[in-house]
Amino acid sequence: MADNLEHIIKGCISGKNASRELLYKQYSGKLWPICLRYASDRDQAKDILQDGFIKIFDKISQFEGRGNFEGWMRRIMVNTALAEFRKQRHLSIETFQNQGNDQEMSDNFESNISAEELLEVIQELPPQYKMVFNLYAIEGYNHKEIGEMLGISEGTSKSNLSRAREIMRNKVRLKFEHGVKIGYL
Repeated sequence: MADNLEHIIKGCISGKNASRELLYKQYSGKLWPICLRYASDRDQAKDILQDGFIKIFDKISQFEGRGNFEGWMRRIMVNTALAEFRKQRHLSIETFQNQGNDQEMSDNFESNISAEELLEVIQELPPQYKMVFNLYAIEGYNHKEIGEMLGISEGTSKSNLSRAREIMRNKVRLKFEHGVKIGYL
């Protein structure tokens, strides 16, 4: 497998379309969920995936073979999603009062929620909350890093994460208590 990947990478560096197609087929399914998490809809996710692969093909010669290739591509997809978010800067990052609760809230919304339902809840967060939630809870960045990436303060990142979790909990609670389909409230 590693030899095959190395062969595909070398083909991509050489500009071979067959190698690019193989790389796309092999990894697009793994990178698609990342794009979906950050996009406002499936069309935007497709655009992020396409733009991300263009960047991957443009920068593939910079991959030095150290570290995980899939992780390298994943970072490019996240950065592509961030760039898309910045382009739509008219969607302002909102700051909410933290209501005196500085403790990190639990990530355990409900143990019975499916991955598809959780993704649906994340998808329907307002863009600024979705971005912070994804970067923190899924990608593992800290609030200082998120603040630097998005041009917001560390406190704003924390409050946006707190608000995102609150919105998600409310949607999940409604679903389980009242059988309401998860979606816009």
